[in-house]
Amino acid sequence: MRGEPLDAETIVSATEEVLRRHGPEKTTVLDVARLLGVSHGSVYRHFPSKAALREAVIRRWLDRVREDLVAAVQDAELTPPDRLRGLLTSMFAVKWAKAREDPELFATFRVLAAEHSTESRSHLAFLLDQIRAVVADGVAGGDFEPCDPEATARAVYNASTRFLDPRHAPEWQSPEIEAEAASVISLILDGMRAR
Repeated sequence: MRGEPLDAETIVSATEEVLRRHGPEKTTVLDVARLLGVSHGSVYRHFPSKAALREAVIRRWLDRVREDLVAAVQDAELTPPDRLRGLLTSMFAVKWAKAREDPELFATFRVLAAEHSTESRSHLAFLLDQIRAVVADGVAGGDFEPCDPEATARAVYNASTRFLDPRHAPEWQSPEIEAEAASVISLILDGMRAR
């Protein structure tokens, strides 16, 4: 039996570990409870279902990604084109690092993200909002051609999916991936530049 109090963060951390070991198909709430030395009822007191527990894992994973990206957008010292370059570069690098440094959890994330589209949609909305804010600043400051910032943000994201979408993760192992991403970012920025 567990001696210390059980909280949601501890359960989510244990769930990540079990997911890493067994994958999303074989992981059960009972496996998480065993790792923690508690009954499965103790886990259910914090998370009403296996789906809720999985959503919490995805939410925490995406929250970490968000924290890494916010700094790239908020650097007021940089021009909007440099902020957009920094944001896109950070978006790519964070995903690539997660896939490279923790491939088991990243593979699990891919499965869970597809199952829990609410969290995935929320994350996509966050990414689009970050891009939109930089585009709007660039239009207002005359760095970018006048445009609809929301539609442009969507187009920038769509042009970048090869470097963001987990389905392309095997391609991220290529030694040319950074140069290819930099070329796409330059093309995007050149197309948006005020003339």
